[in-house]
Amino acid sequence: MANFQDSYLSGANIDFIEGLYARYLQDPSSVDPSWREIFDRNNGAGRPIYSKNLLEQPAPAAPPGKNGKPAAAVVQAPAAAPAAAPAIPQQDMRLQSRVDQTITAFRLRGHLRAKLDPLGRQRAPLDHVADMGMVDENHFSTGELEQTVESSNVFPEQRVKLAELLGRLRRTYTGSIGVEFMQMLDSERRRWLLGRMEHSENRTPFSVEDRRHLLTKLSYAEGFENFLHTKYVGVKRFSLDGGESLIPMLDAIIEVGSQQNLREVVIGMAHRGRLNVLTNILHKSPDEIFSEFEGPADPKAYIGRGDVKYHMGFSSDHTTRGGTSVHLSLAFNPSHLEAVDPVVEGRVRAKQDRSGDTERTRVMPLLIHGDAAFIGQGVVAETLNLSRLKGYETGGTIHLVINNQVGFTTDPHDSRSSIYATAIAQMLDVPVFHVNGDDPEACVHVARMAAEYRQTFKSDVVVDLMCYRRYGHNEGDDPSFTQPFMYDLIRKQPTVRTIYAKDLAEKGHISAEQSEAIKQACLKEFDDALTRIKQARQFKEPNALQGLWKPYQGGSQKNAPEVPTAVDKGRLREYLRKLTEVPAGFNVHPVVERTVLKKRLSMLDTEELLWSEGESLAYATLLSEGYPVRLSGQDSERGTFSHRHAVLHDVKTAERFVPLSQFSTGRASFQVYNSALSEMGVMGFEYGYSLDVPDGLTIWEAQFGDFANGAQIIIDQFFAAGESKWRRLSGLTLLLPHGYEGQGPEHSSARLERFLSLCAEDNLQVCYPTTPAQIFHLLRRQVVRPYRKPLVIMSPKSLLRRPEAVSKLEELATGQFQEVIPDRKDIDPAGVTRLLLCSGKVYYDLVKARDEQKANHIAIVRLEQLYPFPFETLARMVASMPKLAELFWVQEEPRNAGGWYFMFPRLHDVASSRASGPLKIGYIGRADAASPATGFTKTHDYEQQLIVEEAILRGTKNGR
Repeated sequence: MANFQDSYLSGANIDFIEGLYARYLQDPSSVDPSWREIFDRNNGAGRPIYSKNLLEQPAPAAPPGKNGKPAAAVVQAPAAAPAAAPAIPQQDMRLQSRVDQTITAFRLRGHLRAKLDPLGRQRAPLDHVADMGMVDENHFSTGELEQTVESSNVFPEQRVKLAELLGRLRRTYTGSIGVEFMQMLDSERRRWLLGRMEHSENRTPFSVEDRRHLLTKLSYAEGFENFLHTKYVGVKRFSLDGGESLIPMLDAIIEVGSQQNLREVVIGMAHRGRLNVLTNILHKSPDEIFSEFEGPADPKAYIGRGDVKYHMGFSSDHTTRGGTSVHLSLAFNPSHLEAVDPVVEGRVRAKQDRSGDTERTRVMPLLIHGDAAFIGQGVVAETLNLSRLKGYETGGTIHLVINNQVGFTTDPHDSRSSIYATAIAQMLDVPVFHVNGDDPEACVHVARMAAEYRQTFKSDVVVDLMCYRRYGHNEGDDPSFTQPFMYDLIRKQPTVRTIYAKDLAEKGHISAEQSEAIKQACLKEFDDALTRIKQARQFKEPNALQGLWKPYQGGSQKNAPEVPTAVDKGRLREYLRKLTEVPAGFNVHPVVERTVLKKRLSMLDTEELLWSEGESLAYATLLSEGYPVRLSGQDSERGTFSHRHAVLHDVKTAERFVPLSQFSTGRASFQVYNSALSEMGVMGFEYGYSLDVPDGLTIWEAQFGDFANGAQIIIDQFFAAGESKWRRLSGLTLLLPHGYEGQGPEHSSARLERFLSLCAEDNLQVCYPTTPAQIFHLLRRQVVRPYRKPLVIMSPKSLLRRPEAVSKLEELATGQFQEVIPDRKDIDPAGVTRLLLCSGKVYYDLVKARDEQKANHIAIVRLEQLYPFPFETLARMVASMPKLAELFWVQEEPRNAGGWYFMFPRLHDVASSRASGPLKIGYIGRADAASPATGFTKTHDYEQQLIVEEAILRGTKNGR
């Protein structure tokens, strides 16, 4: 028999086949002979096709017996034959076979016939799609429609009239709701959905009070937009007009979730409908929102900072109709439409980790997308891919797509290659609901089911809210330029609230007078709020540094308190020894044992540490003091350059051991994860994580620093500007391997110049440490002092093992991070005529050449922190050199990269501060280049030689 995985006995046909098989077990004569032949081969022994999540594999061979021959297979006795049943006529069997195929066709293809567009436009013909003909009124004759057939669980009853069966299927799958779920491999989840959809015909039996609540939510949603449209004419607000059903949907998700242990929701969304969600879901007072439209009384107070109102975040405590308190947070969001997605996921994971929500039911992410962005932005796929990964799972996200059926000016056929904007979600084994936004009861029904599904299965779920955009991309735009036919229909389209109120009145649920009273009450509330704010003329900034963030500060680094980062030498020795220990019987790889564990033991004698030990001891000491540490990135467990080995693998059992886990104290755990091959998604996740763990060290590490540019949007919009735009602090640390070793254009430069170009107002820390002691103190400083700024570390490659780049254990037990490292004590400042200022590994090349030339008139000083720029320290150093005539900045990077353009004006300031004589300022390094580095090792070596010669040999010649 053919492999089931490669045949028609798999995929979307599974439910149909299992239904046939269930009937076969009851009465073999009730199924078509062709199917009976297939089932007969299985001898009635269990389900032949599908079990739980995976297709059944062939039974394993029987184990060998005592004599070495295969033992007799255990054969399940066939079930007792059922009592003889009357033979079913052949024509009835053929009818039932067609019925079964039709049921499957509705479940599989019904969404393609669903009435999803509120504007009533015809869908593109899809008759070429397999099985579409079965989802049709004329597939059965009038006589057949009156016959009784097997319901295949569409009804609780076993047999029903065919006309009733088809009616239920049409109402379930081709009305206002279309569902893609038959592609899911997990039959348990499919059956869960089948029961909830088919037995209810995809409707919720709302009470009058439920309908009044729904109408009220729609009234507030519409009233808010209408109020702004008349009071702030032409002002951008990215309104929800045309998609007002979003508001009762969000309300329903929170309500149902709260009944299943949900206590916190973190929401991420772009502009469309954001102000409406803020006021009608998060209960941000209309006064505050109107104050943002009015703007601050003193514009000078906000020069260069703040953000537009439809980017702002908010948090509040929401009390459900059932009386449960649910904390709601709306994440701040830039104009990059889906960039907030991984940030929200990271925040949720941090909240779950902090609260011990291991079941991941108490805190939930909810992402609201636009249709064009959901299918078009690559970070969506990156975020979806994180959903089931150990280091990033959050127990499932509800994805709600506000489907405008158009981008800014771009029609769907120009913005995607798929039928639906949600096609990207098919990469996961999750259901996708499509719902007509002008049927609010259907919308709420789907929202309730999505919330229950997420809480039950801890899985992503997607809801595609098919609506329209009444006023174009923004309120000052004319969409009829590019979509004239669509907007001719929209102008004639009544609002969803109007449609629903009329329907309720016609059905006798809520009278027209009662509906109008609800509407007027909403408008009065908004009008009163506007009156208050115009009288008060107060602009309120977003709250900041509340809750977990109260002990921490941002602002100027000059206000940052200095704290000791040194650790007792005895503790350091104890921790270093502990880092060499593994559980009894654990089989370490021989190379790792020799180059890592035994080498660490030898360091106890020499007390000379390499980079890995400086880094690991920083983590160990932080953990022992109660600070959690999280490190993630591509290959971070081992380290791209095999230096870290934070996770050891037993070579015989594949078990894992994390040496740093021995230092965890209380809530402080060490988490290290190899990430997906993603930069933007994972860095965004870690940024979000850092927002809810101010008291820990959160690190994202690039495989090579060059690859950080894959996350440039996160760097620009969140990492560098979050404090200025939203008053949100982050202590996220980036480890970016950087250094010119002849490895080519994409393995040399972490683009130091880009980070320096983003530096202003003490927003970042940019450091380039060159010793194990420096990384030890720097990482500890990042956590121990109550000052939170993102930290960029140009981390090394060759310096990981360079013999000169070592630190004595004593250097970790004393001192602190040095922003500037002066030259050796044997270089007398009084005799220095040339000062070479540099960062990174080029220092070691320069020192070696100077020592060979005995050029003691040349001083070489390392700038370990480029930003904030240590002006006073450098000015004092220059002032201590009375004969100094030349100050050169030396770098490995091309002239148009690295630190030169950042350093040039600052070095002039340093030189100007000197009281004695003029000082020549110059540059030594590679020439301007379009590519970061050469791809040829010999050329690299030659370029490096030229840098050293110009810095040392020419300096020596001039000095003599």
